Amino acid sequence: MPTQPRTRIAAFVSGGGSNFVAVHEFQRARGELAAGEVVLVISNTSGCEALARAIERGITCAVLANPKDGDALLSLLREHSIDVLLLAGYLALVPAAVTRAYRGKVVNVHPSLLPAFGGSGMYGRHVHAAVLASGARISGATVHFVDEVYDRGAIIAQWPVPVFEEDSPADLAARVLRVEHALLPRVVELLCAESLALDDDGTVHGAFLTGSQRDCFSLLAESSLDSELDHALAK
Repeated sequence: MPTQPRTRIAAFVSGGGSNFVAVHEFQRARGELAAGEVVLVISNTSGCEALARAIERGITCAVLANPKDGDALLSLLREHSIDVLLLAGYLALVPAAVTRAYRGKVVNVHPSLLPAFGGSGMYGRHVHAAVLASGARISGATVHFVDEVYDRGAIIAQWPVPVFEEDSPADLAARVLRVEHALLPRVVELLCAESLALDDDGTVHGAFLTGSQRDCFSLLAESSLDSELDHALAK
């Protein structure tokens, strides 16, 4: 019986690339069972650590001369027969021409429980500093579809993370990142397996969702996730 072709993923990165690596390692661990495969890593920043990590793994890399040039980016994606776009710490806004062409096939991970602490300028340590300044006692990670506006797209899955009084932005960032590494690969796998869909009205459909796409704690129905997230949340 012929092997089903894997969904081809382009990962967009700007920094260290740990989320892209988490997805790639998850796929390697699943072997032939993996529905998706990262085949291209794209960056708006030459020399970032994520590109070096991609090269180590034998993955083709590209640096965008002009991240705002939607036509050039679409040409690159089509050249590599890309099916799904994964934003994994990518700090540039993806051109509208691209998000429209790949509607329902572009996902991002954000280090808060959106819609809180999202939008332009809310990335990395800025998010965690804002959470701490607000006095919030819960933060978390969100995986969502991407549209033309920063962090506005329909939410796919979220997981809460406790915030402690003695936390620094670095402490909270590390705790949230561990959850991102557990949650994101599973969402990407389900999208590649066509177990997720985005309707025209913005509703997300997927076997692992509970309630509407705006529920704060939409959980993946996978037993191994509970133990992995418990480990990730260990202080």
